[in-house]
Amino acid sequence: MSEKKFKRYTVTSALPYANGPLHIGHLAGCYIPSDIYVRYLRSMDRDVAYVCGSDEHGVAITIKAKNEGVSPQEIVDRYHELMKASFQEFGISFNHYSRTSAAIHHETAGQLFKDLYDKGEFVEQQTEQYFDEEAGQFLADRYIEGTCPKCGYEKAYGDQCEKCGSSLSPTELINPKSKLSGNSPILKETKHWFLDLGRYAGFLKKWILEDHKDDWKNNVLGQCRSWLEAGDGLQPRSMTRDMDWGIPVPLPEAAGKVLYVWFDAPIGYISSTKEWAREKGIDWEPYWKDKETKLVHFIGKDNIVFHCITFPAILKTHGDFIIPENVPANEFLNLEGDKISTSRNWAVWLHEYLADFPGKQDVLRYVLTANAPETKDNDFTWKDFQARNNSELVAIYGNFVNRAVVLTHKYFEGKIPHPGALSSYDLEVLQEMAEFPRRISQSLERFRFREALSFVMDLARLGNKYLAEMEPWKEIKKDEVRTGTILNVALQIAASLAVVSEPFLPFTAAKLREAMDLADAKWKDAGRQDLLPSGQALSDPGLLFEKVEDDAIDAQIEKLLNTKRKNEVEAAQAVPMKEIIVYDDFVKLDMRIVQVLEAEPVKKSKKLLKLTVETGLGRRTVLSGVAEHFSPEELIGKQVVMLLNLAPRKMVGIDSEGMILMAEDADGSLKLLQPHRHVKPGSVIS
Repeated sequence: MSEKKFKRYTVTSALPYANGPLHIGHLAGCYIPSDIYVRYLRSMDRDVAYVCGSDEHGVAITIKAKNEGVSPQEIVDRYHELMKASFQEFGISFNHYSRTSAAIHHETAGQLFKDLYDKGEFVEQQTEQYFDEEAGQFLADRYIEGTCPKCGYEKAYGDQCEKCGSSLSPTELINPKSKLSGNSPILKETKHWFLDLGRYAGFLKKWILEDHKDDWKNNVLGQCRSWLEAGDGLQPRSMTRDMDWGIPVPLPEAAGKVLYVWFDAPIGYISSTKEWAREKGIDWEPYWKDKETKLVHFIGKDNIVFHCITFPAILKTHGDFIIPENVPANEFLNLEGDKISTSRNWAVWLHEYLADFPGKQDVLRYVLTANAPETKDNDFTWKDFQARNNSELVAIYGNFVNRAVVLTHKYFEGKIPHPGALSSYDLEVLQEMAEFPRRISQSLERFRFREALSFVMDLARLGNKYLAEMEPWKEIKKDEVRTGTILNVALQIAASLAVVSEPFLPFTAAKLREAMDLADAKWKDAGRQDLLPSGQALSDPGLLFEKVEDDAIDAQIEKLLNTKRKNEVEAAQAVPMKEIIVYDDFVKLDMRIVQVLEAEPVKKSKKLLKLTVETGLGRRTVLSGVAEHFSPEELIGKQVVMLLNLAPRKMVGIDSEGMILMAEDADGSLKLLQPHRHVKPGSVIS
């Protein structure tokens, strides 16, 4: 459909799950692209509702709460506030950011379920589901762990294997275990309400594969096709779950059951819009029920099926709602060659970035857009972050604007100089400048944000090239009028740059707009060669970008290396058990607590320390291979465990009369085995 036919826009971005902070994968996946699109629409004077909110239901939240020994509400309250504040500081310009624990959302989701139920759209089925007898409850998919039947990974979830990416059902897992008790669950009958997606297959195929085959992204069409054209077709999907955390199913016979999170969560877009409209005193319905409204969902590729098949089927069968015109889903962003993972802490967290790089929101926005995973998975590296900032934002964008502003202040007292006669080259440059808003607009309308950003930077390059070739710092010595013309042209380019870069670099554009008094400039004004009137005062916005130094990048890389080391230690397998011994073998070992009296290095040995210890039976000399882990001073006075009746052994010419026992950690470091309080030397360990 043509853009001109839409009166308003409802733009959503995936509700972030409230079980952890935001990271760069979230930003690159849907929040930066949606914000760019919305800021562009607003500059075009379009009526836009840009809504989002925290997704606060689901199994991962209850698991995290159980692990931390707190209530699920405490978890969602903590992360809702953190995410909301991070979005705001980063410049994601939602009209409204809500949460699915809000009363208006419970009411909206419950009513929509009841509407479908009353229309007879659900199929009621008795099914067998895993049940933990010890915990006394049915197990949602993520409460079950077992071996993946596809790749053999031993910690696959009941709905997905994170190693190979396969979608699973709990009954497919090999040797399933309950994450609540660790026991093997049993299958037990339970009743649920299913949406028979197969009934909507015809509508979905036409709507997606025919009506939108030319304007939807190939990755979205491809994934939808794999579902719609699968051999067994679309299967019924349960819209309810046996849980005590979520929105209660609004049926008398459904005690102890809640709405499936993927029924509940997308409705959060509607309830967020309702909440926003209520606060503004306007009607929410046109944004969801008027066919002249364009609905666009921004998501990551893991949410395609829910936003293109399940949610549209729900909206369509309800009958009152519009369905999305586009679902521009991005692929995944990796970090330094590895998959971003909340559980492994392998991420660049937004709130930490904002603290480590204050005032550099636009740098991260730029890098994540320039490297956006629009058509395939991409990789974020800190070295690329530094290079793009220093060689593109600083050297191209910032350098051009800075030169134009500084020279204007130097030669024309900070006022926009009056242009004299324009040369053919001036006219050529101005004509090229006038083309950029259209090019950028076309890319944005097609959700090609990387391409659009490249055009923005090309406009800055045009300005840089023009100044470099015209050399106003030399021309001023010969012709002041000509110099004024050159700087006027350069400043007109900078003014257009301020307008068209605002969706991508809002903080930078705001500085430029203020310096140039462009607060009211809209997209239609960009490209004009008289956007800045002659004689207008120009303030100095200061340096728009600063170099990112090596030490800042090294600190971030070291942080990731520390995380990697920690993950490797936690993932390390325990040393296999030695052969079985009998009790009589054990009692032959005489292990006692001894006290270190003296400690000194051993000549010609990097590993050995010579220790003198009090055993309770007299002093002994022991050689211990701990020199690379402890200094002599650290050991003096310590009480440690010693194997007393080990036969003496001569090493480097010294008799060692026993063995000090240590524990070796997974990272290879040695730990002292010590009593929790001081005891008499010679105390027997039994």
